[in-house]
Amino acid sequence: MLVSCPMIAQGASLSSKLDQISSHLKPLSYAVDANNNITIAGLKVKDLLTKYGSPLYILCEETIRTRARLYVNAFKKFYSGESLVIYASKALNCKAVCKIIDSEGLGIDVVSGGELFTALSVGFPKEKIIFHGNNKAKDELKMAIENQIGSIMLDNFYELGLIKELLEEEFSVDTAVNLSIRVTPGIECHTHEYIKTGRIDSKFGFDLSQVDELISKILTLKEKYKNINIKGLHAHIGSQIFETMPHNDVAGVLLNQYRSLKDKYGISLQDINVGGGLGIKYHEHDDPPEINDWVKVVADSIVANCKTLNLELPRVIVEPGRSIVGPAGVTAYKVGNIKNIPNLRKYVAVDGGMADNVRHIMYQARYYAEVDGKISDAKTEKVTIAGKFCESGDILIRDIDLPELDHDDVIVVYSTGAYNYSMASNYNRVRRPAMLLVNNGRADIIIRRETYEDVLQWDELPQNLS
Repeated sequence: MLVSCPMIAQGASLSSKLDQISSHLKPLSYAVDANNNITIAGLKVKDLLTKYGSPLYILCEETIRTRARLYVNAFKKFYSGESLVIYASKALNCKAVCKIIDSEGLGIDVVSGGELFTALSVGFPKEKIIFHGNNKAKDELKMAIENQIGSIMLDNFYELGLIKELLEEEFSVDTAVNLSIRVTPGIECHTHEYIKTGRIDSKFGFDLSQVDELISKILTLKEKYKNINIKGLHAHIGSQIFETMPHNDVAGVLLNQYRSLKDKYGISLQDINVGGGLGIKYHEHDDPPEINDWVKVVADSIVANCKTLNLELPRVIVEPGRSIVGPAGVTAYKVGNIKNIPNLRKYVAVDGGMADNVRHIMYQARYYAEVDGKISDAKTEKVTIAGKFCESGDILIRDIDLPELDHDDVIVVYSTGAYNYSMASNYNRVRRPAMLLVNNGRADIIIRRETYEDVLQWDELPQNLS
């Protein structure tokens, strides 16, 4: 698959309009033509549905590249030390996205063997890969060590034991293993309960009181395996965060720990990784911080804390995912059944739902949508957009004002680039939708629509039942 050329030339400066990119609910290439047709990258959504089927994920390449560059350029502007922007690929991991991220000079973080394998399959630079996860399997860790990736994010003592076993059983004493340490900083932020990860009561990372024991175990292991390297510290406080000050606090916690390790053990770390989590605009009323503003808070905090603690500036790593790919994606559906319950609610059922977007049922996530071909029509109805799946909770958007709807109308839901395909399933044995990458009048299939044969491919019928 040939990734099309970006609309903004590599290294080009971004306009002041793009400095306010967090106010954008829709892809950068979104437009409406004279007939009220929604277009993305110059392509009519209705035409794409006719050709590629419904429902359909559509991903704007220009938006991904622009948002990635905003992060990179902001660190160049606000931070005099070294920096590395790492794309948190759990938001959307596939070959095409990995290639785009690599071409923009970003690194990538992965949280499973499958995500790691995908990145490696397209030749992603191994030194720019970070492997996260709270329960990495032994074979996953083996893959990471074999490929000499940039860093394994050590999350618990069990993982250190697995690494020790692998070094004893599979590798030579000279094998290099790069480790970073994830800690829980005890910082709360205002986001959904399920995506708060920085508080002490979290399944992720080491409590700060455990760090000394961990360092002692690593140093003991290092006596035999001298190429074990402790590269840095990491903390991640959650996702879809609209505040900036918690990330100011994260930098302070990490750098104080950095100073402590230097004083106690003579360890000079290279990296301080403050995670990601910057929120995006899912609904008209959402008001997330700008990328520039978020980066400035992170950079200023690191500089100030390093000055106070008499530390040289480390390489700062951040891990945005949702804020790079989320607004780049839309999902288009066709309207089917319309059920009107007098004086109560009007349900509009579409040909997708919780199997292609589980976020409403998981997080009570809100979305914004428009009706293709009726953009300028008066929004005369309050409806609930429901999915086709056999669950009462299968709702995409509850109580949204839209024009009067007809069967086969096309509804376009915005900001679905992150965690929609990633969490998609075959519930009710449906086929997962296709995904298109669009740019400058061109559409490429980057994930093909599943067939019924695909759904059956892992089924086995025992001989006594055949």
